[in-house]
Amino acid sequence: MLAAPPVTAVAAEPAEVKQPDPVAAKRIIALAPHITELLYAIGAGEQLVAVSAYSDYPPAAVELPQVANYAGINLEAILALQPDLVIAWKTGNVAADISRLQQFGINVAFSDPLLISDIAAELRYLGQLTGHQQQAGALAENFEQQLAAIQTEYKMKARLPVFFSMGTEPLTSVANQAWPAQAIRLCAADNIMDDTLGDYPQPGIEQVLQAQPQVIIQATVGAMPADTSFWQAFQVIPAVERNQFITVDADLLYRTSPRTLQGIRQLCQGLDRFR
Repeated sequence: MLAAPPVTAVAAEPAEVKQPDPVAAKRIIALAPHITELLYAIGAGEQLVAVSAYSDYPPAAVELPQVANYAGINLEAILALQPDLVIAWKTGNVAADISRLQQFGINVAFSDPLLISDIAAELRYLGQLTGHQQQAGALAENFEQQLAAIQTEYKMKARLPVFFSMGTEPLTSVANQAWPAQAIRLCAADNIMDDTLGDYPQPGIEQVLQAQPQVIIQATVGAMPADTSFWQAFQVIPAVERNQFITVDADLLYRTSPRTLQGIRQLCQGLDRFR
């Protein structure tokens, strides 16, 4: 199954509603893969009655009905499941869909991590909503400790200019606050696209040729070997000339979950080979 593509745009923000009593949240629907994964991580998986498309981790999530995808929600299916809590991705789900749920009296809570460090806060928040505060708190504390260890380890590392290739048709990269861009900075590397506007720029190949990255990073499902044939015509790029490519697991870098740290470690260790 392909990794869910990052989503950045959203319509008008839905109205805020009173948060439900965590004790009553026994039938939960998660409207994004990262929300599903976070809920399982804190021990709330048995409370899930439906999820969104691409919710494929842990394996138990695959068995649940899918009631949403990048294009929108299946309102009829959601209403039929009679959830007492729907957890939506505030900047990923379509705001008009969420407003419709609220109009039908559905309790909606929002997940919206913007920084890697926000994952710990998300864990604690979902723990409060679902009645799993203790497990969520312990997991959040562990996440913060591991993140701090990575920051300390890579603070003084020699820096590398890198290019992250999300795709080549068209050529697409990451910058600024995109999850892989944040991971690149944690790993003491300089993203050649960080001076561009937006989180997912589409540069011309001339920009990459001019920047001369020493490493090209590509993300694939399960970190399967990436196709580098596009790059072979550009041997003037140091990364291509020296065959300095890194493949990382797309799900680990594109989703905001405790497994994000695995993806960051994978990226950092890959970059260490070329310092």
